[in-house]
Amino acid sequence: MPDKHRRDSSHGGSQRQLRVGELVRHALADMLTRGEVHDPVIEGHMITIPEVRVTADLRLATIYVMPLGGRDADQVVAAFERHKKYLRAEIAHRINLKFAPDIRFRVDDRFAEAERIDKLLRSPDVKRDLKHDEESE
Repeated sequence: MPDKHRRDSSHGGSQRQLRVGELVRHALADMLTRGEVHDPVIEGHMITIPEVRVTADLRLATIYVMPLGGRDADQVVAAFERHKKYLRAEIAHRINLKFAPDIRFRVDDRFAEAERIDKLLRSPDVKRDLKHDEESE
């Protein structure tokens, strides 16, 4: 019989990891909504937190951020990194865990990657190859 935790982790994490990730995401989003992170870069952007991934041992949370339109994404991540200690303490205070996970920030580039793939699929070369494959069947 397959190990339940191994099966769960291959599909984005266990229920506990997903729950903790959502708690961290909601806590940080709430802080941003209330303007509790005092940094000119962060205050000057509309920022979404689309996902938080937590390791299996719940010791590290990777927080994916995306400023509206992808504008100044690297500067926004750097601003979050500057406030990492404060943010971790606030998140620990807001969620009920024995230990607060260490946090790191990354740009959420899924939308840019999806757009790149979409453009590639619409390219004349791919359309030609797909049409050729349909005709040969």
